[in-house]
Amino acid sequence: MAHEHHEHHGTAWNKAAEAALIRAGEQWTAMRASIFDVLASFDKPASAYDIADAVSKAQGRRVAPNSVYRILDLFVNANLARRVESANAYLANTHPDCVHDCIFLVCDQCGQTTHIDDDKITGTVRAAASGAGFKPVRPVIEVRGTCADCAQN
Repeated sequence: MAHEHHEHHGTAWNKAAEAALIRAGEQWTAMRASIFDVLASFDKPASAYDIADAVSKAQGRRVAPNSVYRILDLFVNANLARRVESANAYLANTHPDCVHDCIFLVCDQCGQTTHIDDDKITGTVRAAASGAGFKPVRPVIEVRGTCADCAQN
């Protein structure tokens, strides 16, 4: 069962991300805003190196990937971004005001990653982990395969 949430775009997306970060007790700095803007511009999961390169070009100065990794970790913890574990890459969360577990569908051919919500499935995963005496913090569910576009080609 999927749940309802409001996905943000454009300026509203940046405002929602800023508000979520502030609610998490963090500051919305110029560098964090730049990294979020670049992350949100990618249509596929982006690595910290991809983001560092894009921010470096935009600012005309080198931005170290290590700095980007720290900010991305902060974004994941504050629900501004999601980490696609198998790709070691990140996606901006279009609904940072909605906390839930995600399921990623990752295309092995083109790299496109689709995010879906299904609280019934993720709830079952959490319950199974709890039943095994494990305290789940952030389930990561990824399904590798072929997207609809690549399947047609």
